[in-house]
Amino acid sequence: MRARDIMTSPAITVTPEVPVRGAAALLVSHGFTALPVVDDDKNLIGIVTEADLLRNGYVDETRGSTVGDVMTTPAVAMDAAAKAEVVARSMVDDHVRCVPIVDGAKVLGVVTRRDLVRAIARTDTTVAAEVQHVLDIYGGGRKWTVVVQDGEATVDAGVPDEETERVLTALAGSVHGVLRVKVLTGGER
Repeated sequence: MRARDIMTSPAITVTPEVPVRGAAALLVSHGFTALPVVDDDKNLIGIVTEADLLRNGYVDETRGSTVGDVMTTPAVAMDAAAKAEVVARSMVDDHVRCVPIVDGAKVLGVVTRRDLVRAIARTDTTVAAEVQHVLDIYGGGRKWTVVVQDGEATVDAGVPDEETERVLTALAGSVHGVLRVKVLTGGER
């Protein structure tokens, strides 16, 4: 599973000129913990978190501070192709709750802890049904069967050629909740 599969998109972003109170209102109204901060060209330049606002917003409420005054920079960001496990490890190691997902410096979306937990919470039965549906569409009917256990999708493929095996692996791996894919071939049953 990749960041693009679980990210919330499009991301709600702010610019450095936004008043702290405006950023706080956005966080509260959307239930977010952080907002990517972008420049006029929509390039990621930082992130503003609840902690940034609390740390800096209550020092002097009349100061008229802006997001640019309190944001964290640089922001930890990842590419859309980053594995979900890498995003999760970064969140834990860097003590962040939200990772902007970028294409170059352009913000595509964000992955939050909630997005990761939501992906984990999907049942194997639900994931297996979705994988089976994708494979049935690709095969024009029931040509292969799938079982999912603890996020590992095992596809019974009969005797596939190399290309079919690659395609089945890619298709099954594209479904939310699939952590690994194993394609059984004729001699592995």
